[in-house]
Amino acid sequence: MDETQLSQYSVAELKEMLRNKGLPVSGKKAELVTRLHNASAPEVDALLENETGKEHSLSLEGDDTQAAGLLTFKERMGTTVYGPLNLGAVIAIGMAIIMVTATILVFKPTWLGFERQYDYELIDFDQDQTRNFAQDLVNLGHPDWEGRMSGTVEETNTSQYMLDKFQAMGYTPENNEFQVPMHHVNSEPSFRLCVRGAISLACEGLLIAAGSQITSFQHRSDYVIQGFSGQSEYMFNEEISVTDLGNGTDEALWQTATGTIGYVRGDSSKVGNTELFSNAAINDLAGLISVNKNYNCGKIEGNDCVPIFKGTNYDALVEANGGSLPSDIPFISMSKDAGDIFETMVINASEPASIELIIDVTNDQERTIYVPCGSIQGRTSEVVIAGGHHDTVYHAQGAVDDSSGSASILEMARQIAEVINETGTPERTIRFCTWGGEEEGLWGSRAYVEQMQSSLRDNLRLYINLDMNHVDADFANRGNSLTLFTNNKEDYGHIVRITDLYKQERSEIADKYDIQFSLLDGAQGDADQMPCNSDHCPFVYELGGKNGRAVVCYGSGSWEYHTYLDTMDRFNEESLAISTTVYGTYMRLLAYDLDA
Repeated sequence: MDETQLSQYSVAELKEMLRNKGLPVSGKKAELVTRLHNASAPEVDALLENETGKEHSLSLEGDDTQAAGLLTFKERMGTTVYGPLNLGAVIAIGMAIIMVTATILVFKPTWLGFERQYDYELIDFDQDQTRNFAQDLVNLGHPDWEGRMSGTVEETNTSQYMLDKFQAMGYTPENNEFQVPMHHVNSEPSFRLCVRGAISLACEGLLIAAGSQITSFQHRSDYVIQGFSGQSEYMFNEEISVTDLGNGTDEALWQTATGTIGYVRGDSSKVGNTELFSNAAINDLAGLISVNKNYNCGKIEGNDCVPIFKGTNYDALVEANGGSLPSDIPFISMSKDAGDIFETMVINASEPASIELIIDVTNDQERTIYVPCGSIQGRTSEVVIAGGHHDTVYHAQGAVDDSSGSASILEMARQIAEVINETGTPERTIRFCTWGGEEEGLWGSRAYVEQMQSSLRDNLRLYINLDMNHVDADFANRGNSLTLFTNNKEDYGHIVRITDLYKQERSEIADKYDIQFSLLDGAQGDADQMPCNSDHCPFVYELGGKNGRAVVCYGSGSWEYHTYLDTMDRFNEESLAISTTVYGTYMRLLAYDLDA
C-alpha cells in the first residue's frame, strides 16, 4: 500500500495498524504514514504479525514446501525437511533466514525474550516562557509580605490565573474548592523589647521617660510566624515572663514554663515544630519562641542564620491540646542574630527587658483553598496527572518553592497541548493540576485524592510531581544535582532511558547538571519508602489500600527555602528544562501508548 492510500486513514486507524505490527505509534500523521509504508516488506510483516500472535505461512520454492506452507513460521523452524537437495530452495531458505535474523536483531521481538523498544520523542521546552510563568505567579503575592498563602485572596487570584492558562491552552478547566483547617495572618505583627531608663515609669504612652531603650525586631528578616500559631497581644506593661527551655528536650523545664513564653535554642533537627508546639499546649505556655542556630548559617545573609517558616502537624497538635487548636499560644521563630540580642536583653540580663508581642492571626477556622485543573479527555478512562503546589509560605515570594514547579507544570501543559493538537485525541486522559494548602499539610492534594478516590484507584496510571525541581545557578557553592525518583521499577526504567536520550539530544544543558536517579519502592515506613513530604504522598499512599505510582523531581541549592529571600533574583529557569522535558516526554508516551 503506497503513502497516498495510507493517508486516507485516520490517525487512530494508522496507530492501530502500527500497533498490530508492533511499531511505535507516536508522531504526526505524516510520520505514521511513512513508518507504515517503510515497514511493508513481506518478511518484516510476517515477523511482526508473528510477534502479535498471528500465524503466517511462508511460501518457499521447491517440491518440499507444499506441506510446509501450512505450518507457522516458528513451527517450520523446528521441522526437519527431507528429500533431495534443491540448491534454489536452500539459497532461498538461507536468504530468508538471514533476512529474518537481521529483522529480529533490529526489532527485538518480546516473544524471543527481548525487552520492548520504545520510541521516545522529547517534548520542547521554552525557558523564557517558563520564567514568565514564574514571574506572573510571584507578582500575584501579598503586597506587604509577598507570599501566596492558602486561603487568602492571593491564592484565589493564583487559582484563577492557572485556570485561565489551562483554558487558553485548550484544556477543559475545572476549579475544585475545599474547606480545610487553615491559619490566617490578619495584619503585620509586632515584636519589641523595652529597657526602661533610670527615671522612666513605663515603656509606652505619655509616661515614657528619657533613657528608655526600644528595640524593634523586623518581621520576615528577624522573625517569622510559625504554622498554626495562635494569637497574642502582650504589651510592655504586662511584664510577661520568659523561661529558657534550652534545646527543648528537657521535660522538667517545660513543666516549669506554664504561663510564660518558652524560649528554645538548639538543633531544630532534634525537636521539630510539632513536638515543640505540642509541649507548649500540654504545659499551657503563654507563647513560644524558637531560634535558628544551625540551618544555612552564613550562607544567605552575612553570618546570620535566617529565620525559617515551618509547619506543624494539625492532627497531632489538636490531640495534644485536648481536641482543639491552642488559639492563644503565639509561635514565632527568630534568626540567630536576633536571638543573640534577645538573649542579651532578656535571658541573660539581671533586669530583663519588657516584651511586646502582638501576633494577629486566626488559627481555629476553616478556609477555602483551591485545586485548579485542566484536562483533555482520552479515549479510555485511564488518566495521567501532573502537578505542583501553587501556594507559598505566607512571608515569601516562593520563586523556587514552588513557583518553579507550578511554572514547569504550565510549560509542560503547553507543550503537551501542542502535541495533542498535532497528533489527535490521546488514549489516556491527560490532566494538569496545581495544589493549594501544601505548605500547611498537603491539604489540597489530600482533599482531591479523597474526593476522587474511586476513580483514581481504578484509573490512575501515573502521578508526576514537581516541587522545587530547580537548581541554583551557583554551582560552585551549591552543587548542580537534581534527583528523579519513583516508586515503580517500570517507570524507573522509562525515566532512565528518556534521560539518556535527553543527554544525547540536548547535551548543551544535560552536561551541566548531575542528574541522579532513585527507585524508592519500599513499603511505607521502610528506609526505601517514597517520602511523604509533598503532594505525591496522597497519590501513593491514600488510594484505598492500593499504592499509586508516582515520579518526582527535587533540585538542589534551595538555601532560601521558606525564607523571605526566596525571590526571582536566584531563579534559574534553565534547570527546569531537565525534569519538565523528561517527565513531559514520558507523559507524551503514556498518552498514546496503552501498553506503556
